Amino acid sequence: MTTKLSIKELESSFAKIKGLELLIGKIVEEEWDEIVGPTPYPSITDLRAWDHRLLQRYEPFYSPFCDMCCLCTFGKCDLTKGKKGSCGIDIRSQQGKIVLIACLMGAACHATHARHIVNYLIEKRGRDYPIHLGEEIELEAPLIRLVAGIKPKKLGDLEEVLDYIERQITHLLSATATGQEESYIDFESKALHAGMVDNVAMEVADIAQISALRFPKGDPDAPLVDLGMGVIDKTKPVILCVGHNVAPGSEIINYLEQSGIYGSVEVAGICCTAHDLTRYSTGAKIVGPLSRQLIFVRSGVADVMILDQECIRTDIIDEAKKVETRVITTIDQVCAGLPDMTKSPIESIVKELVSGSVPAVLIHDPAKAGEVAVKVALEIAPSRRAKIISDEQEVLDAVLRCRACGRCRRNCPIDLSIDEAVYASHEKNFDLLAQIYDQCLLCGRCESECPEHIPIVSAIRVAAVEKIRDEKYKVRSGRGPIKDTEIRKVGRPIVMGEIPGVIAFVGCANYPNGNKELVEMADEFAKRRYIIVASGCAAMDIACYKDENGQTLYEKYAGDFDAGCILNTGSCVSNAHIIGAAVKIANIFANRKLRGNFEEIADYVLNRIGAVAIAWGAQHQKAASIATGANRLGIPVILGPQGVKYRRAYLGRADKKENWTVYNARTGKEVYVGPAPEHLLYVTESKEEAIVTAARLVMRPNDTNKGRMIKLSHYIDLHQKLYGILPEDLHLFVRTEADLPLTMKDQLLKMLKKRGWEPMELPDPTLLERQIVRRE
Repeated sequence: MTTKLSIKELESSFAKIKGLELLIGKIVEEEWDEIVGPTPYPSITDLRAWDHRLLQRYEPFYSPFCDMCCLCTFGKCDLTKGKKGSCGIDIRSQQGKIVLIACLMGAACHATHARHIVNYLIEKRGRDYPIHLGEEIELEAPLIRLVAGIKPKKLGDLEEVLDYIERQITHLLSATATGQEESYIDFESKALHAGMVDNVAMEVADIAQISALRFPKGDPDAPLVDLGMGVIDKTKPVILCVGHNVAPGSEIINYLEQSGIYGSVEVAGICCTAHDLTRYSTGAKIVGPLSRQLIFVRSGVADVMILDQECIRTDIIDEAKKVETRVITTIDQVCAGLPDMTKSPIESIVKELVSGSVPAVLIHDPAKAGEVAVKVALEIAPSRRAKIISDEQEVLDAVLRCRACGRCRRNCPIDLSIDEAVYASHEKNFDLLAQIYDQCLLCGRCESECPEHIPIVSAIRVAAVEKIRDEKYKVRSGRGPIKDTEIRKVGRPIVMGEIPGVIAFVGCANYPNGNKELVEMADEFAKRRYIIVASGCAAMDIACYKDENGQTLYEKYAGDFDAGCILNTGSCVSNAHIIGAAVKIANIFANRKLRGNFEEIADYVLNRIGAVAIAWGAQHQKAASIATGANRLGIPVILGPQGVKYRRAYLGRADKKENWTVYNARTGKEVYVGPAPEHLLYVTESKEEAIVTAARLVMRPNDTNKGRMIKLSHYIDLHQKLYGILPEDLHLFVRTEADLPLTMKDQLLKMLKKRGWEPMELPDPTLLERQIVRRE
């Protein structure tokens, strides 16, 4: 960071100084001639006015888990019926504080991940290693340029950005202490700030690893790779990587290649590490999303398991020990009570792990962890496989203890009929258990509640063994960023509404009815020529069904950023490219300046870019921070039913017309534009509601008549298809008769007139007074 010191006028016996400015800090080669905007490296209050504008229109709606506050030793305090706690806090502010804490957890995870990967890559490649995302990408870091106001050229430049992010997280966390922030609106403003720095941290992490590990660079034809529990070759030693940091996994592949034995060991991953392994080497395989951890580890297929960071079950080491899988943890966030053997000789570590005297160790050095993992896997695989006896009979005997008490079902997060399925096994009927596999989160909560200690997840695995064996799918390797050339092609039709919208499928695997609904949603929108992007666990699950031709969605649709295509950007940190694409449109298509110019770009995105994210299975705090960052930039997010447990939504009130006015930049007049987009963060209860809501939330005040007609056509058609009736709120989104689909114009006009509809003005919309060109 650079410190600026200004001296307007100073006179002493030694000198007379007037108009002096000193910049103290490191020398930076400045080759970027774009003028610095109003908010480079914004503090937690620099964008507060923008946040308040958003929060006035999209007021926070809270859904508390509990009416008590237990955050300090004054508590617990009852906050029901308008009561306040001992510190003076009310229920809204307490919920705002909880939301901010959750967003900070997520932001801290991504910031730490970014710091780890940048430090690792600097040590490996040097600070001067260039950031290069391909010949068709000049706008390499839209979020860093937008927020930090710098143009990173080499890995070392990213350290300054991380310093800023870490400072902001510290300041924000301090606001959650007792006796600090008191307003729920300002807790939300701070949550939006946490989300923004989270998004920047993701971009830091991914552009660093794309550049230095040579991942695909925006390639729409990135290779198709294997996914599913059935793709793992059990005849080879198997190393399983779990988490999000690819450094240890990449070193496993490096050691195998350097030793000339690549291909003789199966390297696979669960969760986002799996995505990045296949971006590094197409020979790696993806087991599945985070929900597959427990069932796969219990299968005993993995000989060695590498744990890095984030989304790791806290009991997974205990489960691994039961099947004699050796475990290596590699990151300071996951020490797991294990002995630190980072400085021990490699042969000594291998000997202890092979003998089983130390079944799990901590090794901070990724290269050493990779070498140890390979050597241990090669040595123990043959003898270990011989010792492991199938637990099938033990599981079948255990289910006979079921007395249909129903406690497993009552403890299930999604209310599956587990009790009926397990009890049916008494009659050797395992069909119900096999069916549950398709919907089950495989979290194991049912087992903790079972008074007979039945290993229900293992019973599901035994019942669904044929399904698991046939789990063989193709997912496109994460391509990373959207190319500038693609933005030039689609920028205009997106802003004008001629491409109906960009739908991003993001988030975790916490689905209400299995992953098939996610596939159906993505397929529905792709057929309607929306642009579909996906990342993380959602990107994996979209691949987990085949059509009548035996193709997954990635084989069925092209991987371009274009109408009617489905692309996978990669792991969680690649969400930065999805959000960054909206920023790129503002810069490349509309020529809006990015450098430290957050408010103007967010205003542009909110009013002009029809992008919506669907986090159908959101579960982690990272999903909360990612979504909140997208919200600050004006991108709506739709959550699945479990999303209500995040405790907060940002809901618009269509009945409050005063909330839906904008300035017409051409005249300076305030104009009513209707509720577009209607919500910023919205929880849906069903697949049908999510589809219809997404079709509604892509509408923007800037839509041309043709663009709004296209969007309304899809909204009306989907509403009729899924609900059997015309949407009752149609009058809110029709601005002029020219917006109406031609084939239904007469019918819709009659309906609109009954609702008292009147035409609206089509402005050049903005929420910022400084964007007004002239006043009439």
